[in-house]
This record gives sequence, structure tokens and C-alpha cells, in this order.
Amino acid sequence: MSPVKPNKGAAPAVAEHLQRPSPEVLYADELAKLVQQEKNAPRPPGWKLSPRAVLNFVLGDDGAGIAPKFVGKRSFVERCIVALATNRGLMLIGEPGTAKSYLSELLAAAISGDSTLTIQGSAGTTEDGIKYTWNYARLLAEGPTEGALVAAPLYTGMRAGKIVRFEEITRCPIEIQDCLLSVLSDRVLHIAELKNDAANVYALHGFNIIATANTLDRGVNEMSAALKRRFNFETVPAIADINLEIELVQRETDRMLGRAGIPVTLPPDKTELLVTMFHELRSGKTTGGKALEPLTTVMSTAEGVSVGYAAGIHAYYYGGGKVEAAHLVKNMIGSALKDSAEDLKKLRHYFNHVVKDRKSAGWAELYEARQVLDE
Repeated sequence: MSPVKPNKGAAPAVAEHLQRPSPEVLYADELAKLVQQEKNAPRPPGWKLSPRAVLNFVLGDDGAGIAPKFVGKRSFVERCIVALATNRGLMLIGEPGTAKSYLSELLAAAISGDSTLTIQGSAGTTEDGIKYTWNYARLLAEGPTEGALVAAPLYTGMRAGKIVRFEEITRCPIEIQDCLLSVLSDRVLHIAELKNDAANVYALHGFNIIATANTLDRGVNEMSAALKRRFNFETVPAIADINLEIELVQRETDRMLGRAGIPVTLPPDKTELLVTMFHELRSGKTTGGKALEPLTTVMSTAEGVSVGYAAGIHAYYYGGGKVEAAHLVKNMIGSALKDSAEDLKKLRHYFNHVVKDRKSAGWAELYEARQVLDE
């Protein structure tokens, strides 16, 4: 089976065989188009695109042939972009699956042309993985020289004038987080082992930091007050408009299936079923206003896309290429049960007291698929 060829204007050939190309690779044509369209527009020093072009890249511009990539209010995205033009970092906070990381990737790709300078926060993250480390063979042979230094994302971002992404910063111990204080305040990285001019790395125009934090991790490693003052905080909300969520899940699921070479699309009626289930189980009430007990798992839009994608693959290899309600339920189980076994009871309750009462053909098919929950 040969992979599906991208449409004209889609990802360059170099991206065809990558599982997940970065935005600057996937949308290289759009970025080049925006550079030409906005070449005379004012832009902050060191930026590849003007703030207006960055906004159009993220939210889309039908007139210019730029596809929407993120669902959010224009005012919210504008504030994020403006924050990155200041001397403060940008902190994106929100529930899991609200596309915090994806938004940070898009912003970095549009501003710097590079979204790959990424620090992954965890309990094991060290200053070496943030700033720099050493090639110990050269260090022993030459001593501490620039040639023996191995750049980490922060060092590279400052030297190149690019955006650095710090994922899940609150999963790092507070003393590790605070290594950013002097960099965000003075825009200089001091390397004590080096001498003279090499001992200080001064940030070039274009450098800044986008950090993300998960609200479910709140309290794990709270940020110090000093570090908080050096960030602009923006909360990334879940998508409130169910129609926008349906549109996004349909678009992203079909895009992922196409890139995987799977000649299957998620039928619009199945997309509506999937998104409605996720929307209701996430919000704790039906679209008609009936109260529900929400699942422990955050039924995010990103999880919805994953279920739709998995259902398409399942249907292609095991179901003759037609996505049915049972495929959705089978692949929803892994999303719904990852945090608590009690969620299975809540899911059964949802099927028996909400899905059962809906009389359309799609909901009737979904109710018949409830037996999958007991397999």
C-alpha cells in the first residue's frame, strides 16, 4: 500500500515519510507565502513574520489560502503574540488536551522558523538539559573551551535569537525552574567555566521562552513568585462551541489518516457522535442540560482526535474500510479508563440513560455498540 500523496500546497516532500513533522516543515509553503505577503510589514527585531502574519498563520486566513490550525479567540492569540514581543516570557496553562503545546509549536514556527528548541519538563530534568553540558572527552583534552561545550535548547535559542519551548515546567523541581530567572531578567547566560567574552552569552533579538503547565499538575512544583513575575500568564480554554469542535476533529482526523496512507475518512455523522459524547462527558451535562457525573479522565478535544484516528485505522484493517459506531466505542475505552476503573461504570450509565433515549439512527447504532464495553 503506497502512502497517499499530499494535495497541492500541502506538506513538502521531505515531510511525507515523517510520523509527525514540525509545523515549519508541514506548513513550509504557507510560511513562505506569508513571508512574501508581509515582507514590508513592521515586525519585532529577530522575527521571521510580522505579528499580523503570525496571527493569520495560527488562526488561518481564507483570502490568503492559509488554513486554520488552532481554535481560539482572536484576542487570546493576539495577547500571546504580543507577550512574546516583550521582555517577558509566555506561560500557557490549561487542562490536558487543550492544545497548549501545539499552540506553542505554531508560535515558535511562525516567529523563529524553528519549533524544535524544546525542553521537556519532568522530575528528572536538570540544568544541563536546559542550558548546556560538556563533551567530556574534549573537556579532558582541551579544558573548558567553546568547542567542548554542548549546547542545550536555552543556549541555542539565545545565541540564534529563537523561541525556546519549555513543556510542563511545573513538573520540574522549583530550583530547576529558577535557573531561568537571570536569563529572563537580564537576557544573559553566564558560563562560569569559560573566560573573558565567552563567559557570557547575550540573547539576540527574537529570543524568548514559551512555557506550558498542566492544571492537573498544580501543586506538584509551584513556581516561585520571582519566576511568575517574569511570565505573562494565559489560560488556554477547552473549546466551548461544539460545532467548532466537530469541525476541528473532522479536519484533524482526516489529515492524520491521509498522512498515514489510510484511505478512510471519518463520516461526519460519526464525528458528531464522537464529539458530542466527549463534550457531554467533559462538561458534566448533556446538550439538553441534563446533569451527568463527569469522568475522571479529561475528555479533551485532543483525545477525541486520537479516538477518531484510531477508529479509522481499526475500520481499515479490520472492518472493510467503513467506520462504524463500534469502532468509536472500542477505541474510546482506552481514553475513558486511563485514570479510574469507576469511569467504566459512568460510561455505562451514560449509554443507558442518555444514548438509549436518543432515537436517531446514529445514536441507535451507538447504543447497540455498548456491548463492546463488556468485552
